[in-house]
Amino acid sequence: MRLCHRILPLTAALLALAAPILAAPTKPGSPAANRSEAPVHGLIFRDLSGSPHDSAEIAAHPATVCYFLAAQCPVSNVYGPRIAATAQKYLAKGVASFAVYSNRQETEAEVARSAKERALGIPVVRDAGSRLADLLGAKATPEAVVIDAHGIVRYRGRIDDNPVSSRVVSHDLANALDAVLAGQPVGTPRTLVVGCGIRRASTAAATRPGVPTYAHDIAPILRNKCEGCHRPGEVAPFSLQTYAQASAWAVDIKRYTQNGQMPPWKPVAHYGEFQDAPSRILTAAERASIAAWANAGAPAGNLAGAPPPRKFVSGWQLGEPDMVIQPSRSYHLAADGDDVYRNFVVKTNFTEDRYIRVVEVRPGNASVVHHVIAYVDAGANGSYPSEGLETKTTDGQPGYTSFGGPGFVPSGMMAGWAPGNAPMPLPEGVAIPVPKGARIALQVHYHKNGKPETDLTRLGIHFYRGTVNKTVTGGLALNFFFRIPPGDPHYKVEATMPITTDMHVYAVTPHMHLLGREIKVWATLPDQTERDLVWIKDWDFNWQNSYYLKSPIALPSGSKVHLTSYFDNSDQNPRNPNRGHLRSVGWGEQTTDEMCIAFIHATRDDEHLNIVSRPEPRTPERSASR
Repeated sequence: MRLCHRILPLTAALLALAAPILAAPTKPGSPAANRSEAPVHGLIFRDLSGSPHDSAEIAAHPATVCYFLAAQCPVSNVYGPRIAATAQKYLAKGVASFAVYSNRQETEAEVARSAKERALGIPVVRDAGSRLADLLGAKATPEAVVIDAHGIVRYRGRIDDNPVSSRVVSHDLANALDAVLAGQPVGTPRTLVVGCGIRRASTAAATRPGVPTYAHDIAPILRNKCEGCHRPGEVAPFSLQTYAQASAWAVDIKRYTQNGQMPPWKPVAHYGEFQDAPSRILTAAERASIAAWANAGAPAGNLAGAPPPRKFVSGWQLGEPDMVIQPSRSYHLAADGDDVYRNFVVKTNFTEDRYIRVVEVRPGNASVVHHVIAYVDAGANGSYPSEGLETKTTDGQPGYTSFGGPGFVPSGMMAGWAPGNAPMPLPEGVAIPVPKGARIALQVHYHKNGKPETDLTRLGIHFYRGTVNKTVTGGLALNFFFRIPPGDPHYKVEATMPITTDMHVYAVTPHMHLLGREIKVWATLPDQTERDLVWIKDWDFNWQNSYYLKSPIALPSGSKVHLTSYFDNSDQNPRNPNRGHLRSVGWGEQTTDEMCIAFIHATRDDEHLNIVSRPEPRTPERSASR
């Protein structure tokens, strides 16, 4: 099986910005669960239409829900359709609902646009100075506060128990509303919120000697390590190009750089060496500067001396490609639900075998395109599996849906992309082979953001020019024969791949599905020397990568590649697709199945092709699509 040299990382998992905000939930039946708070006074506010609201209006309804939201919080945005559905359901029972935006850095226009795009269908309030948030004790987004007709807060906390997906077991807000409407105590009046903290109004701290400032210390870090995704038009939900933007998120920047979630890089330190690790990893000094700056209140310093935002190349980063291919038409993505893995079948129209130096992927809509992989379907006897799968699709949209892989065994992989990554040409003399007549199954992973979107992703192909000596090939360390018991939070699966010919490994790509928690890949040489490849202790399907080695590792014939992985098939795993209805899980292509693989990307030492590749002149206007 021929494999591409690289599958770029699945960066931009928006929910990585989510964090527990409130204290642990109150246990049902505890004294606090049945104790009434004092009525809230001073509930006077206007919505964006100018309509006034006050305590008298609250008293006219059996219950009122204030949904505290944020236009820049990815978790809040994902919940938009759920909030709209809940508000509509309980409107018929007399419950009033308001969408309250309290973040200091969000403008009224931004708030109005966000609420409209997500079709919330309830009055929207711009909570200037976070006054309502203070009155009702809200600390996070998305947080729901339920007030009864007496002005007493009866519930404060999460909407449900799963911000990661729509697989919900505990409908906490609905349970609270049902109790209030029935005149009963709310069993759990406080629950843990996973989301973004509310940015209340604040005054920038004064500059003090020895304390890092934005202008001198923090801006350079954000420019180099964060701005690739955190800028307008990119996948991150907010920008970090100005002091106002960075200072608003200072506490979260500190939190996620301290715990290693940002910038995203999953491998365990010092286990394997990778080409792009230095550009992704903050140094200890950089992390310390960010923490000290946030702790000091985010002082600005001399903003005139701050480095300007980086300039990014617009259009094709490597210049005009030799050939551009794309799906036949745009794909329409729904606002709500689980992520979508859509495969678009694209003809190359190659009349002879081609050799590719590099492929550049250009998402049509970076706000929802999570990652892209281009699989090669060489076909056999005039039949192309990918085309057959597409023709069976009946939803009226281009392409077909599969999970994890493309739904068939590909003859190779041609390219990959994820936010923040640039295309990387192969070494001199090494190329990606694509047979004549091949089709490309362009798999696009879409992450829904709470509003309908469209996308048309394109591939820009740069052919190899010169003598091709080696092609990228590889193998798989995998285990088909496992069954993960229901409820097991730490199930072990192992695999081994024997090396039967001398080769040099360029990259390794570990792969599991939603139950995966940890995966470790290493090699043993014939003399039993061990070579570290990659180790990820906190596996997340949304943050996958093909880890490209700093230097190729020689694996002589007789070596072995080993894989050890662990899976969590319990209800405590929020990504578990069987959550609430646990079952044993084995190998398969479906969302509810699992995989255990390490792709090994390599060249064979005994391959010496000496093929001269002379592709036709560049014709960037040419595209081929099904």
